Amino acid sequence: MLKSSDSRILITGGAGFIGSALAWELNRRGSENIVIADRLGTDEKWRNLVPLKFADYIDGIDLLNKITANPDALGRFDVVLHLGACSATTEKDSDFLMRNNFDYTRQLCQWAMAQRARFVYASSAATYGDGSLGMDDTNDDIQRLRPLNMYGYSKHLFDLHAKRQGWLRRIVGLKYFNVFGPNEDHKADMRSVVHKAFGQITSTGRLSLFKSHRPDYRDGEQKRDFLYVKDAVRMTLQLAQAPLAAGLYNLGSGTAQTWVDLANAIFAALGRPPAIDFIDMPETLREKYQYFTCADIARIRQSGYADTLTPLTDSVRDYVTNYLQHDRRLGDEPSPKA
Repeated sequence: MLKSSDSRILITGGAGFIGSALAWELNRRGSENIVIADRLGTDEKWRNLVPLKFADYIDGIDLLNKITANPDALGRFDVVLHLGACSATTEKDSDFLMRNNFDYTRQLCQWAMAQRARFVYASSAATYGDGSLGMDDTNDDIQRLRPLNMYGYSKHLFDLHAKRQGWLRRIVGLKYFNVFGPNEDHKADMRSVVHKAFGQITSTGRLSLFKSHRPDYRDGEQKRDFLYVKDAVRMTLQLAQAPLAAGLYNLGSGTAQTWVDLANAIFAALGRPPAIDFIDMPETLREKYQYFTCADIARIRQSGYADTLTPLTDSVRDYVTNYLQHDRRLGDEPSPKA
């Protein structure tokens, strides 16, 4: 548990989007006894680490090799926040996803529980598929869910494994919905629409959104549950420190808003009039596209999370004006004026 600022914490995927945001929030709370595990590769996510304070860094593969060879090699942790994964919904290498998202998580979870560390891991709202079976995290019959892509299935498979093994009575799985915010720019095509739109609008003055290919949704009125990353990490840490929290939890805003709502918020943050073009959705996406997502967040509220979630217009304005326009990372915020 996060008993104090001295708690020893491991964050996998700690250079990534949500992982680095967790380290940032922990730093704000006075915690620096953090070990970051990741694979930096050739992209620019290393930049997310620069403003952060942490005790050590370890390559993600070395982490697994070390604890497999000697479970005590890295010492003991109070909390393991497992954010490391391939998060590309378009990834076609199923073997890679199974190794990276399922098997790695399984081995890390076994090790963490043996070490009596609190284990909190990223599942995904993608496990809900098209949402026709609901998006209710109180539903115990998760076997019924039908993810639409291999990424979602790799996450779902560990949820199922953890349930069969009885681990979900001891660990916490987080079903993140559409999280956006600072530190995501390395994610290429998996960046949020806010990040992509910022580039489009500043260079052309216009934004392209997918047309609807269903008669019950007008163009741009497909709906998503958008969650600002600053809210996402506060929710995550609430569950990490709630002693009775266990099982799967939705992490979203609890509100579904349209792509046009999001677009209007971006144009407003940039001080520009909306100018939206609707383009055909690629054939390869049409059968796997979610038209509606909305998190039921009653469970996390019951766990003790009482903070007000940031309205979409406010979170977009903060992201655009304080980060995107200045190419800042979390932790690079200017000091308040005296």
